[in-house]
Amino acid sequence: MDDGLRTAPETSATHSHERNPGTELHLDWVEDVRVNKSAVERRCATLPGRRTVKKEWQIAWLLKAITLIDLTTLAGDDTPGNVRRLCAKARQPVRRDLLEGLGVADLPITTGAVCVYHDLVRTAVESLEGTSIPVAAVSTGFPAGLTPLDVRLEEIRRSVADGAKEIDIVIHRANVLTGDWRTLYDEVRAMRAACGAAHMKAILATGELATLRNVAKASMVCMMAGADFIKTSTGKEGVNATLPFSLVMVRAIREYRERTGHVVGYKPAGGIRTAKQALEYMALMKEELGRDYLEPDLFRFGASALLSDIERQLEFHLTGRYSAFNRHPMA
Repeated sequence: MDDGLRTAPETSATHSHERNPGTELHLDWVEDVRVNKSAVERRCATLPGRRTVKKEWQIAWLLKAITLIDLTTLAGDDTPGNVRRLCAKARQPVRRDLLEGLGVADLPITTGAVCVYHDLVRTAVESLEGTSIPVAAVSTGFPAGLTPLDVRLEEIRRSVADGAKEIDIVIHRANVLTGDWRTLYDEVRAMRAACGAAHMKAILATGELATLRNVAKASMVCMMAGADFIKTSTGKEGVNATLPFSLVMVRAIREYRERTGHVVGYKPAGGIRTAKQALEYMALMKEELGRDYLEPDLFRFGASALLSDIERQLEFHLTGRYSAFNRHPMA
C-alpha cells in the first residue's frame, strides 16, 4: 500500500518562504491551549509500526535525513581542530565509496548546518568557506539561559558578527513554569531583534517544562515573538527530544500557521541517535505538516551520532553487514 511515504524525497530544497515576523502577544491564544496527553501518547506509540520505508526507499529517506542534520559539537573540550574535522564531515557526510556504490555520487549531499559554541563560530565559518552550509551558534547563556538579558543579547550580536547565520537561543524556563508569558515574549522578541538577518531557533528545554500543555504554550509564545524555528532541547537535560513533545510542538506550529499564515520550522534535538528514530520523526513531520517539512529550511535534527548510524545503515544496504562505528568517525 502506498501511504505517501514511499515517494523518495528530493535531496535539495525546492521551495522558499518568508520569515515568521511574529505577532503581538495574544494571551487568549495561550490560555486556549489544550493537550490530551493520552491521545498524544497513543498517536506516538502507533507511529513507528504504521509508517516504515524499506529497501531503496529507505536509502532515499536516509540520504534526505543527512541533509536535515545540524551536525553538532557542544562539549566542554571542543577545540578548533575537532571543529575543523566536524566541518569536513559536514561537507562530505558519507564516504565516497558508499555514495558510488549506491549510485548517488552525483548528488550534492551535505548536512543542513554545523552547530557550535560562540567561541568556535569563526573557526567553523572559515572551515565551511565556499559552501552553502550555515553555521549555527548556541547562545544566550546556553544551556541554562540564566545570565542577565543584556549579556544574552550581546552574545547573540557577537555570534552574528563572527559569521553565524543561525542562532539557537534558550528560553528562561522559569517564565514558563510561573506562567509569566509577557516576560517570555518580551525576552524572545528582544533576542529575535538581536539576531538581525540570522535565523533564530528557540530552545524550550521541553524536559524541564513539567507538562505537555506548558510545552504547547511556550511554543506558541515563542512563535508569536518571532522565532524562525522552535526546538525541543539543549541536549543537556535529563529528557530531551521525544515523539510526544514533537507532536505537541508541530501541532502548535500548525495552529500558529492557521491563525497567522506564518511558517515556523521545527528542530528536535538530544537523544536522536539512530536512523530508525530519524525516519520516525520524518514520518511525523510529513503526516502532520506536509512535504515541505522535509526540507532543511523547515526541519532539522540536532545531532552528531545520528550521522554515524545513518552511514552504517547505508553500508549495510551495500554489504549486508553492519560496520563498526569507528569506520564512520565524526571528527
